[in-house]
Amino acid sequence: MVLRTFGWSFAVTALGLAFAAWQWGWEAFGIVLILSILEISLSFDNAVVNAGILKKMNAFWQKIFLTIGILIAVFGMRLVFPVAIVAISAKVGPIEAVNLALDEPEKYEALVTDAHPAIAAFGGMFLLMIFLDFIFEEREIKWLTWLERPLAKFGKVDMLSVCIALIVLLITAMTFATHAHTSTGFTDKSATVLLAGVAGLITYLIVGGLSGYFEDKLEEEEEREHEEEQKAKAEGKQVSAVGLAGKAAFFLFLYLEVLDASFSFDGVIGAFAITNHIFWMALGLGIGAMYVRSLTVYLVRQGTLDDYVYLEHGAHYAIGALAVILLVTIQHEISEIITGLIGVVLIAASFLSSVMRNRALATEEAKEKAPAV
Repeated sequence: MVLRTFGWSFAVTALGLAFAAWQWGWEAFGIVLILSILEISLSFDNAVVNAGILKKMNAFWQKIFLTIGILIAVFGMRLVFPVAIVAISAKVGPIEAVNLALDEPEKYEALVTDAHPAIAAFGGMFLLMIFLDFIFEEREIKWLTWLERPLAKFGKVDMLSVCIALIVLLITAMTFATHAHTSTGFTDKSATVLLAGVAGLITYLIVGGLSGYFEDKLEEEEEREHEEEQKAKAEGKQVSAVGLAGKAAFFLFLYLEVLDASFSFDGVIGAFAITNHIFWMALGLGIGAMYVRSLTVYLVRQGTLDDYVYLEHGAHYAIGALAVILLVTIQHEISEIITGLIGVVLIAASFLSSVMRNRALATEEAKEKAPAV
């Protein structure tokens, strides 16, 4: 079951890591591996959400999502999007950006270094909003209770996350951005950082708005089909569950793709905190995306969601750490290995906490079932 579901992911991992080591050396091997782990961890909640929606689809639309959808996810969001970010920030064409990365790596590196303050501000604000909206939301399960409980109370204030993000952006523009690191030395990039940061905030709000729109349309479609089903049953007609699922499948597919794109943003943007090499980035994120799809299929086929309840928390704390690191790198250089390991450590800690919680619950349940002596 596991090999059948994750077989393609294992094969892509082996080939991808071997290619990275052969083409660029062991440094590339390590960065691609870290990016893969980071993408899987940050997109874990994506797989859980996908599985919950995908199980409502009929077999045809499930296949569409797992074939055409994977092409959009891997080649669109994980390859084209990073190139587009570099091209826009460096003010060059996308084809020119790829050619420079292949043929003139030194010039490409200089362009990316000059564009890094804008990329970091855009990505930092986007990731910061994801983190803030998570920690300010009241949720039943809390990992770091001493921190998450009071923050959830503050989260009742409207637009608090937006206000804090804008304050952080202003502080960044007045501190790190005044001596931003570029290929020619330290330069004042305050205006660039402010503009890019606001663009990142707007992008987050647009993506969230689109997700909400498709979610509303999906609920309307499901409600309409439920009414049709009840009407058909009342008239004594045969109801085709597959046909009903097929009518809503288009909205389900669009909703899943928007969700997948929004979840992909954090991985792609976070990758810029680890490396500026678009091919390492695409390879690592692509490997991670394959596992997210395989995990989605596994969860659907098993009919159950994962029990590691703190993993989502760890992933979001990793997102928050990456947001801060991105903003700091506007002025200061931070080792890619350190950046990658911070996220991996946070996610690993949340995983271990989840395992300990599951064991404690299992022990408590066993004690309750044990006969009294």
